Amino acid sequence: MGKYQLIATAAMGLEAIVAKEVRALGYECEVENGKVIYTGDENAIARSNLWLRTADRVKIKVGEFKAYTFDELFEKTKALPWEKYLPEDAEFPVTGKSVKSKLFSVSDCQAIVKKAVVDRMKSHYKRNSWFEESGAYFRIEVALLKDVATITIDTSGQGLHKRGYRVDQGEAPLKETLAAALVSLTNWKPDKPFIDPFCGSGTIPIEAAMIGQNIAPGFNREFVSESWNWIPETVWDQARTEAEDLAKYDQQLDITGTDIDHRMVKIAQENSFEAGLGDLIQYKQMQVRDITTNKEYGVIVGNPPYGERLGEKKAVEQMYSEMGKAFSKLDTWSIYIMTSNEQFEQFYGKPATKKRKLFNGFIRTDLYQYWGKRPPRTIE
Repeated sequence: MGKYQLIATAAMGLEAIVAKEVRALGYECEVENGKVIYTGDENAIARSNLWLRTADRVKIKVGEFKAYTFDELFEKTKALPWEKYLPEDAEFPVTGKSVKSKLFSVSDCQAIVKKAVVDRMKSHYKRNSWFEESGAYFRIEVALLKDVATITIDTSGQGLHKRGYRVDQGEAPLKETLAAALVSLTNWKPDKPFIDPFCGSGTIPIEAAMIGQNIAPGFNREFVSESWNWIPETVWDQARTEAEDLAKYDQQLDITGTDIDHRMVKIAQENSFEAGLGDLIQYKQMQVRDITTNKEYGVIVGNPPYGERLGEKKAVEQMYSEMGKAFSKLDTWSIYIMTSNEQFEQFYGKPATKKRKLFNGFIRTDLYQYWGKRPPRTIE
């Protein structure tokens, strides 16, 4: 087994949650802006892709160095051990980005990195001709930040938020990785009731059910690194067997999703069945002001409309106020609402216990947390 420096990329504000997941898999890690860095073997590549709920991708760091000139970028890229990763027939497109760096032309950086890799491969594979690139896919990225070039290979393929269960979606679907993060940021345990009053296409309830039954989020999809010749098939088989063994399919769950739009309720049901969780989640068409329950010590997680569009603002503010009145009766419940509306607490009618800054795509939001009463301690 080899040793690789791995990077789990993360949306802004989710790095600490991704790091917690990496540590739960048994890997020590460091946290930087937008990424979590750790070392692991081929098993770590497979297990990270299968298990990381809140990361965007898992990449291998091939090298990192300062590059002020194109010559420097070329020579230092060529010096990296590309033959360790790329077989002779590899397909290896190069993508790039550059922030606050002297080498700001991304297309030139991509072309130079590509040429450097080709030169290294020609020398290693003793070839004079061009490579056909008809084999397995290795997406190389050159990312320049303040003149430091980080060169990586993506092991995931499609982003990790693509779980494979989304049959349909609404206008502004919540990313599965962010939905999982919202559930992870609560005090919810699988034996407590859980409600999403703005369920849309069902992403939050589905992610909660997967967390509740400890189902690996990548269990129903494939990853680009499964086709790489240096990761044995047995590695993926073992990782999937481990995921199957750790799943708690008999864990009872009490999860409800409600939405004002009956079409979204139908889509949420279809997505839940596609995820194999259809019987576990109850969906109802309902307005948030009508939510009542006799159950105690549950958790509500909601991503309501933000009222950012012209003409919606007043209706959304009215709805926040109705929500505050409805939820005020649930004093043992903990409530977590994500919105970009900075006056949310004012309309809701109560200051949050705690706020946490998050990004929903490019929209800066706050997660308003209202902690409920603690259940009485049971004396053994």
